Amino acid sequence: MTTRRHEPLPLGGDGGPYSKGLMARALAATGLPSVRAYELALRVEADLRARGADAIDLERLHDLAIEELGAERGSRTIRRLRRYADLQQLDVPIVVLVGGATGTGKSTIATEVAHRLGITRVTSTDFVRQTMRAFFSPEFVPSVHYSSFEAGEALPAAEREAGDPLLVGFLEQTANVLVGVRASIERALQEGWSMVLEGVHLVPGMLPEPPARALVVHVVVAIDNEDVHAQHFFIRDAATGGVRRLDKYLRRLGDIRHLQDFIVDEARKSAVPVVQNGNIEEAIGEVMEVVYGRMAELAAAPAGS
Repeated sequence: MTTRRHEPLPLGGDGGPYSKGLMARALAATGLPSVRAYELALRVEADLRARGADAIDLERLHDLAIEELGAERGSRTIRRLRRYADLQQLDVPIVVLVGGATGTGKSTIATEVAHRLGITRVTSTDFVRQTMRAFFSPEFVPSVHYSSFEAGEALPAAEREAGDPLLVGFLEQTANVLVGVRASIERALQEGWSMVLEGVHLVPGMLPEPPARALVVHVVVAIDNEDVHAQHFFIRDAATGGVRRLDKYLRRLGDIRHLQDFIVDEARKSAVPVVQNGNIEEAIGEVMEVVYGRMAELAAAPAGS
């Protein structure tokens, strides 16, 4: 059994009185922005009141969504809502892996996706790396004691001069961190937990094949525009009160984007979806769409495959 929330669609009727709050949350799980989700939930409430009804069916909800959101967005929202209902009945753990370079919005997207899917366990490869730092000295495993874009500095001088130290150091650090990542995923699956894991070290092609006993979704978040990417560091600095040194990230932005190019290339080689984060709500919606698409593939697969 899994530990994820299992909730029917909040349509009212025998499932209990209609709740616009629950409806807004279900609509947000489709990737619809929270404000628009609440506006549509209010529209449903007004429609029920006008008709003297206590429940709405999906066909009527579809009509209201088109009126409120437009034909394309309304139809997409209800299609995703149907998939969300199917997902609630899927009795296997869900593991969502959100990779991408530093400063692309991975943690925000991961947290929002977890909330909308009813997943309570969210962690990062940075947390795994920090745990490893406590157990392994810089002399024993030097790479984990550096930021991802600084790991090349842990290499011996001969290795730094032989090739691309930025990539070589990052890959060495990633290989070490993924030992802990694999253990975390395996423990979650043993316990039947769903989880969302984000981090720069989730490089496509370096993780093991996903187990058949879980719905595993892997995406990579990227930002094509360098100015937009830089702006994310200013936003993060303001939101965290300067916990992370802004100047360091801006000074190393070229290196960070070099790692992004590598990760995106690896994603394309492995057919892992790349989600552009030019707009956070749209990016969340794209990730949700990938989750629902993977769910449909899993449901259509022959038993035992």
